[in-house]
Amino acid sequence: MGGRPDAVKVRGARVNNLRNVDVDIPLDSLVGIAGVSGSGKSSLALDVLYAEGSRRYLDALSTYTRRRMTQARRPQVDEISYLPPALALRQRPGAGGMRSTFGTMTELLNVLRLMFSRLASHRCPNGHYAPPSLDVATGADTVCPECGVAFMGPGAEDLAFNSTGACLRCQGTGIVREVDDATLVPDESLTIDEGAVVPWRTFGFNVQPDIVREFGVRTNVPFRNLTDAEREIVFNGPEEKKHIVVTSMKGVHDLDFTFRNARLTVLKELERAVDEKRFAKVAKFLVERTCPDCGGTRLSEAARAPRIGGYGLAEVTAMPLRDVLAWAKGVPDALPAEMRDMAATLVATLQEMGGRLMQLGLGYLALDRSSASLSTGERQRAQLSRAVRNETTGVLYVLDEPSTGLHPANIEGLIGVMHDLLDAGNSVVFVDHDVRVLRAADHFIEMGPGAGREGGRILAQGTPEQIAVNPESRIAGFLTGREPSVIRERAAIPSLPADWTGPLPTDWAGQSPAISGASAAGVASFPDIEEEDVAVAESDVDAEQSAVSCESATNRRWLRMATAPVHTVRALDVAIPRGRLTAVTGVSGSGKTTMILESLVPAIEACTEDRPLPAHVTSIDPAGIDRVRIVDSTPIGINVRSTLATYSGVMDMLRRAFAATDAAKARGFKLADFSYNTGSLRCPQCDGTGRVDLDIQFLPDVTIPCPSCEGRRYRPEADAVRLATPGRPRGLTMPQMLALSVDEALAVFDPKKDAERAVGSSTSGEPVSQDDVVRAGSSVRDADAVPAGRGDLIAPTLCRRIHAALETLSSLGLGYLTLGEDTPSLSGGEAQRLKLSNELGRRQHASMFVLDEPTTGLHPLDVRTLIGVLQRLLDGGATIVVIEHDLDMIANADFVIDMGPGGGEDGGRIVAVGTPEDIADNPDSLTGRYLRSVL
Repeated sequence: MGGRPDAVKVRGARVNNLRNVDVDIPLDSLVGIAGVSGSGKSSLALDVLYAEGSRRYLDALSTYTRRRMTQARRPQVDEISYLPPALALRQRPGAGGMRSTFGTMTELLNVLRLMFSRLASHRCPNGHYAPPSLDVATGADTVCPECGVAFMGPGAEDLAFNSTGACLRCQGTGIVREVDDATLVPDESLTIDEGAVVPWRTFGFNVQPDIVREFGVRTNVPFRNLTDAEREIVFNGPEEKKHIVVTSMKGVHDLDFTFRNARLTVLKELERAVDEKRFAKVAKFLVERTCPDCGGTRLSEAARAPRIGGYGLAEVTAMPLRDVLAWAKGVPDALPAEMRDMAATLVATLQEMGGRLMQLGLGYLALDRSSASLSTGERQRAQLSRAVRNETTGVLYVLDEPSTGLHPANIEGLIGVMHDLLDAGNSVVFVDHDVRVLRAADHFIEMGPGAGREGGRILAQGTPEQIAVNPESRIAGFLTGREPSVIRERAAIPSLPADWTGPLPTDWAGQSPAISGASAAGVASFPDIEEEDVAVAESDVDAEQSAVSCESATNRRWLRMATAPVHTVRALDVAIPRGRLTAVTGVSGSGKTTMILESLVPAIEACTEDRPLPAHVTSIDPAGIDRVRIVDSTPIGINVRSTLATYSGVMDMLRRAFAATDAAKARGFKLADFSYNTGSLRCPQCDGTGRVDLDIQFLPDVTIPCPSCEGRRYRPEADAVRLATPGRPRGLTMPQMLALSVDEALAVFDPKKDAERAVGSSTSGEPVSQDDVVRAGSSVRDADAVPAGRGDLIAPTLCRRIHAALETLSSLGLGYLTLGEDTPSLSGGEAQRLKLSNELGRRQHASMFVLDEPTTGLHPLDVRTLIGVLQRLLDGGATIVVIEHDLDMIANADFVIDMGPGGGEDGGRIVAVGTPEDIADNPDSLTGRYLRSVL
């Protein structure tokens, strides 16, 4: 008999852009896969290895069972041998519902509920506490030593807020939704007949004004003029039937209608809100408040009663994980001797589960923290710890960007957890870009060399040491440190404001921040800011006035904000240089998101919209910033109808150009006809999507190119219209245009070519070159198509506009994408750059861009491309703030604000500010210790 296989053998993989890839993936090893965005790494890891591994496992189940499960499609691959069952830990795990917490998603709460059921002092019906005993564990009644009453102690299920332990008022959610009276009648200058009562108007209760009139309420006077009694009827009137007379186009009708006051209208609609769309309609009339009965703990009064050492379940779950583990260590010793073995077992389980999470840097999270409020990286790490705890063996784990959201200080913990999976007899394949994680791999596969059509093949493979010396590798220089981290000329930082109360950069110590030689030596000019705008703020500005004013006081070089304590973040004095790239750093839970996304952004928006500041923001000086744009890496669009061409605006220009051709005019085609979403030329079988889904019962659905249009989205009649361009004088059809990559389209719409002469020669019998036959549709259609004439030539102005839009996309590193590429399929990095494409080339002096971990999923070369994009925004005068862990991005920032020093209660303050070098030299900065190695 042969030995156990040592590798998964993949032959002929053709998923997405993979080009007949043959590769051996070592088993029982830590295998890393890297490559630039779009190179095919996720296609290999998730769409081949995981998809086939999970499919084969599910195939072993019965047909009846498989019909009720979501199944992966069979990947396009010739052969995969020796593939074990596979589990995937994805980059964006689900956030869970409103009942999901950090404690429930990690299952730590299950152990705690058992501890409070079996080990706690329980309260008798008369309010006395019985000492801990084995009664609950043995199923016996507990007898109260005070009053002699026998009672049954609560089981673990009785302490669950998702079950019988839920607070009766909030049903275990910790919050109550109440009608916000201020939203019911926002404009009291209107009469009821004019629609003053918004819920009646919103939900179509148009007869309510007629009914309320029967109660004696005046409906023809401004709402502000109503008496208190009339207002009471509008807001809280009885649900009574009234006889009214309604006049319609069909005549006069006598009707009996039940009155619904404004509050009841909202509450009834809330009961009917069974989907997100309906709830969103009702939500604007509601306000969420902490449940007054349970205080937000979600638990009933009975579930909050059991005590262990003076603590209840609600108090313990409100602690950070690290404090819960510390508390649990002392529990067994405080119990009677006969209970200590059971207690030690439960505590050991809790410590083992919690230890994994501590190893991954999540010790700052409270167990009652809503899972929806966790970052993507936090949810992914919680998911990873649970995988380790399951103690599986013989499984292939596929990890998608496991370092997402991890501070450099937590990388070693991540590597340790992945080795725990290996030690249990599993295999691990991970997709990542962090060179410290990649260096830890036993085997390394690099995809490339480019993205899209330019990628899809194995560029290099071997140990990290072998990759480092491989001349074909594009990541080798980053593995060895040969490639420089700082690739842009950083702008000098103006002197900190004179009233700055935060920490000073180390080399500014002892100097007034307003005259710091270290920063003032090379301060870049601010050509858009008047001299009088940069004077130092007067020290006697009225504090109360500044707290409510959104006006820029005097110093337009610095955006200033002061906050009161909120969550675990202390009171902050924040200063961000205008027109500069600022990186906000710190470990997870240190307060970065609270400071920027929950304080700074809503405060500036409140100023712009003339609304009150957030309650915890005491003052804000936006320094002339009146527009904030948050740019993230979430997918663009929700289906295949959103494409690169539609999002970038190129599609609208193409439709306009095609509609203006002689061929289109002769056939009566208008601009709307060329839309593949709604136009008459869209394919009727696939409705313009280019694909159809086949339902094959108990097997997973199969998506195939539309057999009618062959994936082109259009009817055959669309081939009758060709648009001539400088680069394609014989013209291309709309389906052919959408099949072009951005870089190919750049050549097609290059306005520098002599278009007129090209058209003249091509229409006089010049043969069509093979290059003119674009990859779109069948060759028969291309051969039979009528060449474009002079009247089909694109207008020069429109040609230049299309070329400029394409040039922007190409400069963002997206030249390999096709114009017809659906945007939901783009990677996070591609989506992020595409969102920025519409902002380039504009004056941005009053704009601030906020990017939350923009390097997530980006290869070091893609990070360089992103930095180049950000530099173009800076050149336009923009102010940019990035919340970031990536050391290369931090090293290229002009200014750094480091939060910490730890997470949760151990963080929440500004530890250090200054240039990247200042942070690296600051002994108080944890980020600085790692930043020093890349500078």
